[in-house]
Amino acid sequence: MSTSSDAAQTSAAASPVIPPDQAAARSAAEENQSPRKKRGVPEGLWLRCDACSATIFRKHLDKNYRICPECDYHFYVSASGRIGQLLDEGSFEEWYADMSPLDPLGFADKRSYRDRVVEEQKKTGLKDACVVGRGYLRGRPLVLGLTDTAFIMGSMGSVVGEKLTRATEEATKARLPLVIVSGSGGGARMHEGIFSLMQMAKVSAALGRYHEAGGLFISILTNPTMGGVAASFASLGDIIIAEPKALIGFAGPRVIMATTRQKLPEGLQSSEFLLKHGFVDRIVSRPDLRSELARIIDYCQIRRPAST
Repeated sequence: MSTSSDAAQTSAAASPVIPPDQAAARSAAEENQSPRKKRGVPEGLWLRCDACSATIFRKHLDKNYRICPECDYHFYVSASGRIGQLLDEGSFEEWYADMSPLDPLGFADKRSYRDRVVEEQKKTGLKDACVVGRGYLRGRPLVLGLTDTAFIMGSMGSVVGEKLTRATEEATKARLPLVIVSGSGGGARMHEGIFSLMQMAKVSAALGRYHEAGGLFISILTNPTMGGVAASFASLGDIIIAEPKALIGFAGPRVIMATTRQKLPEGLQSSEFLLKHGFVDRIVSRPDLRSELARIIDYCQIRRPAST
């Protein structure tokens, strides 16, 4: 019968003897070794559709013009993304790229307007909510303007109005078609007060002169197109095209119901409702938009002004 001392001797004999220097090195290596991270799915590869809650592989969404393959919901597209979707590759020449908003009122709410603008510029890579310039669509020259909801909801400040006015005037001089893609969840930018409200009239007046000169203005309404943008230049197109299921209107449904005290028709501010009631001329999905714009430009051509 073996004793405990015999068992201890047997165990010690079976265990390998590690020199003190090697034991210290191994201990230090174990302390410095970080725990192995679990492998998982990298962030940002998948996203959920806002309309049908389907899980979508981001690369597939980008290849499909950022349209949900399950329900045809049109996701947000940045100004640069829309330029890539609409115009011939490398043909866009941006105008007034360095134009940046000022703070004429010294406006501040939770933080100053000046700080908010700097933050938005860093986040989006834009100077303001509008991009304008000249490019080619299937070989056809045109002037293009876009508003981007990512920059203070695409609200219409002094820079937005000035850029769109100058772009319209350049289209008038060059006798080129004008296409404006509206993406604005806000109207006039309250941070600039009356300076912002003036832009609605300024852009509309420039479009009036463009129309008198025989220009062709195609307005494209995306989700959302609301407020002062919808109440001014977005509604003045010779031809108005909307994306499917876009939210389009001036005030929101709750404000309308509180004002009128009436139940609103279902889908009141959707592009489908507005097409049915004559406010929108066509609803065109993104994959078909280039072809549709080229067809419209070829069909209409720019009218020559009457001789005096």
